[in-house]
Amino acid sequence: MNKNKLIIFIEQVIPIPRQKVEEIAAHFQEIHFKKNEFFIKQGRVCTNYLFLENGIIRSYTFDLDGNEVTTEFYTNNQIVFEVGSFFQKTLSKENFQVLEDSNGWYIDFDQLQTLFHSIPEFREFGRMILVKGFISFKQRALSLINESAEKRYETLMKARPEIVQRAPLKYIASYLGITDTSLSRIRRELSHK
Repeated sequence: MNKNKLIIFIEQVIPIPRQKVEEIAAHFQEIHFKKNEFFIKQGRVCTNYLFLENGIIRSYTFDLDGNEVTTEFYTNNQIVFEVGSFFQKTLSKENFQVLEDSNGWYIDFDQLQTLFHSIPEFREFGRMILVKGFISFKQRALSLINESAEKRYETLMKARPEIVQRAPLKYIASYLGITDTSLSRIRRELSHK
């Protein structure tokens, strides 16, 4: 596997001279996951920053009744890490489970910090990733408050069709804040429109 997709991803986030991008990419190491493996386990510190080249990862936690609640999906060409655990060295409150055989490139905290301090453009890249993540999180939180389940599902289908196509329905329902039965009803109704 070569690092072309990682290099292209970094260049798409922020313009960085190719030589510097290649220097950055040289610090990332290849990683492969089998279906159902964990990238991060609840109760452990997240030590790696992952560029997911191919695959799908679901993050989840448990509600007060012990039910799994999907908090996010990560698919091809996305950065995956538990931000609080990674930067604050605290125990993760989420699990990050691989839903299909996946691969990518990772870098550990110390190497990432070294690059942030030595390559200003990469520090800006990191800031942009955090900003995009915060915006996405905020939009999702607001949608759970002021949009119907149908609207949330329609938005997911349009914005991230790969999740609807690749993730099990029970995880999608959990992510949308609804039951499997409600999601089945919504899908049935939308198919008749």
